[in-house]
Amino acid sequence: MAKVFKKTSGNGQLTLLLGKRDYVDHVDKVDIVEGVLKVDPAGLGGKKAWIQLCCAFRYGRDDLDVIGLSFRKDIWYQQIQLYPQADHKPAKTAMHEALLTKAGDQGIPFTFTIPTNLPCSVTLQPGEEDKGKACGVDFEVKGYVANAAEDPDEKIEKKDTCRLVIRKIQFAPDKTSSGPTQEASKNSISITASLDKEIYYHGEAIPIKVKATNNSGKTMKKVKIQIDQTTDVVLYSADKYTKTVVNEEFDVTVDSGASLDKSFSVTPLLANNKEKKGLALDGRLKDEDTNLASTTVIRPGMEKEVLGILVTYKIKATLTTGGGGLLGGLTSTDAVVELPLILMNPKPTE
Repeated sequence: MAKVFKKTSGNGQLTLLLGKRDYVDHVDKVDIVEGVLKVDPAGLGGKKAWIQLCCAFRYGRDDLDVIGLSFRKDIWYQQIQLYPQADHKPAKTAMHEALLTKAGDQGIPFTFTIPTNLPCSVTLQPGEEDKGKACGVDFEVKGYVANAAEDPDEKIEKKDTCRLVIRKIQFAPDKTSSGPTQEASKNSISITASLDKEIYYHGEAIPIKVKATNNSGKTMKKVKIQIDQTTDVVLYSADKYTKTVVNEEFDVTVDSGASLDKSFSVTPLLANNKEKKGLALDGRLKDEDTNLASTTVIRPGMEKEVLGILVTYKIKATLTTGGGGLLGGLTSTDAVVELPLILMNPKPTE
């Protein structure tokens, strides 16, 4: 085990240890969360020690809670009593054994199974003025001291808790289909756009093949390639918005009666979109860089509302014919074709 992630409560009575913070959704199952909570019973004062895994949807800044403008919804959570020991007795794994070596005699192992129907971690890029936790879907492992697992009348002090944020992530499947092809026509211009494959990786150049026949009587001047990210916050029926992550123009000259057959390569990168507040990113751990959000993969039978945030991408290929005259572009004719795009992370090599 290369690294241990550790967080100790303010009172020093609890220490949470995890061997990793990324848990992979394999479609039919999700990596098991295996951890250890070190408990010093001397200072518990008769209270119990608990461990919780929670998947939450957060929409709004922490400092707005007091006036009711922020929104947080626990999508799923599970609590386990670890001290005094109750009925949670997981089979010890190699990960447990390694963490118990770090924790010592007071370490107690635990295991959580993340349901497959939960969303992956997504963060909405904050603006410069935003404070507190970022909006989005996150997973948090929390150790805490309390009389009961959840009692609305019992206040749990911050010093009695220790927390680590983890990520639920998906990788692109080993086998993918061929890429999409779409056709359109307008004002005697026919246009076809296609992709070589179904899925592209974050940071990978995307060549878009564009074929067109121009019978408009005008000359094509430019090809515009635009990639839009649409974020659908499904807990709000009207909260759906689109942000452009790529917008590039390529000069072409296609006279009337001529054809175009060419590839145009673009690369959507977070580095080129840092200033766009609300852009969806793959779940971010503190002080760690991330990338644009991966496309949300919806399995048959899944409830959209459980997913919290849905992310999709669309490519627009536009051919512009110069209209000429004083008005120039104002009288130009655009022929547009759209393609779906799936962006994901590649599966790491073992």
